[in-house]
Amino acid sequence: QVQLVESGGGLVQPGGSLRLSCAASGIIFSINDMGWHRQAPGKQRELVAVITSGGSTNYADSVKGRFTISRDNAKNTVYLQMNSLKPEDTAVYYCNANRRRIGGLPSQNYWGQGTQVTVSS
Repeated sequence: QVQLVESGGGLVQPGGSLRLSCAASGIIFSINDMGWHRQAPGKQRELVAVITSGGSTNYADSVKGRFTISRDNAKNTVYLQMNSLKPEDTAVYYCNANRRRIGGLPSQNYWGQGTQVTVSS
């Protein structure tokens, strides 16, 4: 059974910081690409950051320079450090695991339950 459990969300003031964590189980963590996505009310879910199994990272333009994604394979955990938070960062943040496969086999994609981040004064 695959589980991705996010934690660390909450209410912060603009300019503040939060660190989100996602603990994974039921997957071979080290061979999965891991990502964070978010969904604000009335909007589509969007990619925030990705870290591949090899450690390469990619960020949405809106968070570059403010957010940092990292992973600890020994702990089966991926993190999202969020600094200089803005009201427009308010959303439910979801952890994602994706195992790319070869030979035309479908990828395996999993999602956590989400954690609420609210940025407001």
